[in-house]
Amino acid sequence: MENANVLEDRKEFIYEKRDGCGGNGMKCDANSVSGSVSQRACVYCGARVVLNPITDAFHIVHGPIGCASYTWDIRGSLSSGEELYRNSFSTDLREPDIIFGGEKRLTLAIEEIAEKHHPKLIFVYATCIVGVIGDDVNAVCKTMSEKYDMRVIPVKSPGFSGNKSVGYKMACNAIMELIACHNPKKRKGVNILGDFNLAGEMWIIKDYLNKIGIPVVSTFTGDSSYETLIEAPAAQLNIVQCAGSSTYLANRMEEEMNIPYIKVSFFGIEDTTSSLIRIAEALGDREARQKAIDFTQAETEKLQSFLKQYRRNLEGKKAAIYVGGGFKAISLIRQFESMGMETVVVGTQTGKKDDYEVIESLVGENTVILDDATPAELEKFMKEKGADILVGGVKERPLAYKLGIAFCDHNHERKHPLCGFDGVINFTKEINSSMNNPVWTYIQAEL
Repeated sequence: MENANVLEDRKEFIYEKRDGCGGNGMKCDANSVSGSVSQRACVYCGARVVLNPITDAFHIVHGPIGCASYTWDIRGSLSSGEELYRNSFSTDLREPDIIFGGEKRLTLAIEEIAEKHHPKLIFVYATCIVGVIGDDVNAVCKTMSEKYDMRVIPVKSPGFSGNKSVGYKMACNAIMELIACHNPKKRKGVNILGDFNLAGEMWIIKDYLNKIGIPVVSTFTGDSSYETLIEAPAAQLNIVQCAGSSTYLANRMEEEMNIPYIKVSFFGIEDTTSSLIRIAEALGDREARQKAIDFTQAETEKLQSFLKQYRRNLEGKKAAIYVGGGFKAISLIRQFESMGMETVVVGTQTGKKDDYEVIESLVGENTVILDDATPAELEKFMKEKGADILVGGVKERPLAYKLGIAFCDHNHERKHPLCGFDGVINFTKEINSSMNNPVWTYIQAEL
């Protein structure tokens, strides 16, 4: 790291494997360094990520209109029922509200929705300015809940109160407030936590579980609704897909509802296979375990000729990864390895120490590992390591293109599924078509 052009305080968050400093030794799970321009999103964004896919909920953003720009259209989670979640509402706070308080505006906004739409569930997001002026959002929500006999749940998410992980926690608290008062009868089945049904991925996972005989009780929060969420306490097991956003919720449900959980991933052949078998084992269901083994073997065999065809185009190429959580990064490293590609840069927004320990054990020597990276750091290390493609989200896309590097969107803006065996085909084709496009030859010549 002696030649790294990064802030001095950031060096503890960045390590190269050759230094002998793996995930166990790097700093993570902390607030962003002041003065750095982090790729990480704010508290409000973290909360909205988790709650927005609840399809029959109304989302009121209590704050300036700019915060309401975060809508369904930049997420892409799909619904099999209601479409209310595609709307976004704001109290549109102005200067007089900042001076005299915004509680009246919030009350009027809730009353308007209640009288026009008679909803079952409203979430009220308290943004930065609300945290500054001190509106009593809890009191307003409680009054409106009683007046209209509906659930109005405050989500305390001022952006300055922490980082994206805090937003996840606030959303999980809101979900617990919704479901904890319900006590449905226990039955066979699992809850899927931390999947947002991007491009219908939740339906793929549910189909796999159905094939091996495991019912899904509820989903958090992709393709979910008020009625399905309150059934969640009936499940035998929680399976956590996005560990960064949902491990806190899984822990609370284990402690308060006696529902154990396991972390899973459905990205790539290896992780999809392992997850299905481990779910059956966690339930103690031998028949389901055998079905999982048979199903995953059959699906893997179907993919072999396809992967062999593409491998010759991908072998020897170098990948950079920058995603939200550690579990997705781990799955992507394994997927690239199965393609014959090497991961040379890997980072996350909200990875934990145990995530980075696994990452360090999977990558080769000289790989750079980053937590809460800045654009300048990603640029520096992708250029130094000669990355051929960056896998990330919407904020990383322009960075890759300006550097003349191919890009693959693995975040919430994409419109095609990347999970499961179906996703292996989509992912492999996208990596190949993006990285081996002749446009990069011309752009590199210009650079």
